[in-house]
Amino acid sequence: MWSAFRSHLLPVIKLYLLGLKVLLVQLFNRPSRLPVMPRQDGKVAIVTGGGRGIGYEVVRHMARLGAHVIIGGRDEQEGLDAVRRICEEYKEAKVEFKKLDLASLQSVRQFAKSFKQRELPLNILVNNAHCIGEIKLNDLNSCQCYSAHAAYCHSKLAQVLFSSHLHQEMQQGGFPVSSCAVDPGMVDTALYRHMWTPLRLPQTVIACLLFRTPAEGASTVLSAALSPALEGGSGGGYWANGQRENSTPFDPQLQLSLWEVSLQLLGLQYSSTGLKDDQQD
Repeated sequence: MWSAFRSHLLPVIKLYLLGLKVLLVQLFNRPSRLPVMPRQDGKVAIVTGGGRGIGYEVVRHMARLGAHVIIGGRDEQEGLDAVRRICEEYKEAKVEFKKLDLASLQSVRQFAKSFKQRELPLNILVNNAHCIGEIKLNDLNSCQCYSAHAAYCHSKLAQVLFSSHLHQEMQQGGFPVSSCAVDPGMVDTALYRHMWTPLRLPQTVIACLLFRTPAEGASTVLSAALSPALEGGSGGGYWANGQRENSTPFDPQLQLSLWEVSLQLLGLQYSSTGLKDDQQD
């Protein structure tokens, strides 16, 4: 019984208490406004999950600034609709949709292969797509005991740790690349459609009163992605409310362990010359 509580109920309690804390912070802090950003002409960006919500607003603003934006997503109709709406709003926008199912490594590899064949530069990558404590490195896929809330919490923590270590690896390897973890805050998006039905009504009311809009949530993402001060690998860190936070250093051993397990699960090897895919020639 205690095991079931720890695996299922405890993550739910922790997640909603954390959400309450974030809401209180947002209640007393105005959402950050996107500062004036320079034109992005000639730059190429990939935004996963750019068909709706925060991702859509990120794509929309990048396209407005002249970037060539590629939306990677699973829902082709949603992605094409997003492209159409943005191109109607900005006649000169250069936006396209490419099929990408992040639940399939084969799809991810095919997407990457197709992009490389086009010989385009990749200036900005926004890993926005998502799905719904202690990281279990021996069970990252939650095969032993699955809890949607626990998996969500673990995935968010893993993203922050992985981003931090990736930035360190890029700096040590001499690559002019910045890796930033961004917290958009509590944003009213389609993520909450997965909530338990009795909680949907109160969540909808609270969202209207306290949640940020997708455009407000996108402002911090855009600040981290487009700020000229972060080019050339000088960025990194944890971003929230439009700025880089002075967060407590993460456990370096936990970061390294997560990095190694991730490479193993993905079939990748990393060296000073970059990544090598064991499953490709």
